[in-house]
Amino acid sequence: MSMIRMKDGTQIYYKDWGTGQPIVFSHGWPLNADSWESQMLFLGSKGYRCIAHDRRGHGRSSQPWDGNEMDTYADDLAEVIEAIDLKSVVLIGFSAGGGEVARYIGRHGTKRVAKAALIAAVPPLMLKTAANPDGLPIEAFDEIRHNSVTDRSQFYKDLASGPFFGANRTGSKVSQGMIDSFWLQGMQAGSKNTFDCIKAFSETDFTEDLKKFDVPTLIIHGDDDQIVPIGAAALASSKIIKHASLKIYPGAPHGLAYTHNDQLNSDLLAFVQN
Repeated sequence: MSMIRMKDGTQIYYKDWGTGQPIVFSHGWPLNADSWESQMLFLGSKGYRCIAHDRRGHGRSSQPWDGNEMDTYADDLAEVIEAIDLKSVVLIGFSAGGGEVARYIGRHGTKRVAKAALIAAVPPLMLKTAANPDGLPIEAFDEIRHNSVTDRSQFYKDLASGPFFGANRTGSKVSQGMIDSFWLQGMQAGSKNTFDCIKAFSETDFTEDLKKFDVPTLIIHGDDDQIVPIGAAALASSKIIKHASLKIYPGAPHGLAYTHNDQLNSDLLAFVQN
């Protein structure tokens, strides 16, 4: 397997497909690089080099006790990009991975970045506060923490067969394979790591990071996202990032990289080509 050792000794797994301008993908919680397989196969076949890593504590990477927060996630991403010397990168982040991309730009700038895309992403802030009234209350994340400790395996099954892919909506066509893939990826991740990551993706404020975006940025979000509501996420981010392009997928759920993969692949290709 392709591994890169971080400064603290954590081993980060990554896959590196194709040749051409590099596109680097950051996955969501509690998934891993495999969640991008449709996009990587498609864009790789169109002449791009597609790289996706498993965040620390997820997938095939190490499961360290510490460092399960956005600053370290962003620094890990920087180490991966620098270790294989990627330049003119298109950064694409989904959900928590969108936070990772935002914090990377906030901490490391855009000297290696050509473009960025935030897909159903958590920025600028998921948590409801006085200044962020459209966010979700802390009790929602406390429930995720409770379920993660009580019966993590069943919780992942319930999440995948319910709101994540919109399987709880009338007329949905979510396959058992999608549900199984989510569960399998989730169970590959470490319990401590995924538990800590809940706080990282829900309570981190990325507002100042978004203000540092100075490259073309595409924001895509489903208007039926039950996990990361569009109001406090894409709609807010599009007002902070200068000259961002916003695409809303009518009726799309959070897991649109699976449910709307053809549409997403087409939109991403157009974005990287132009």
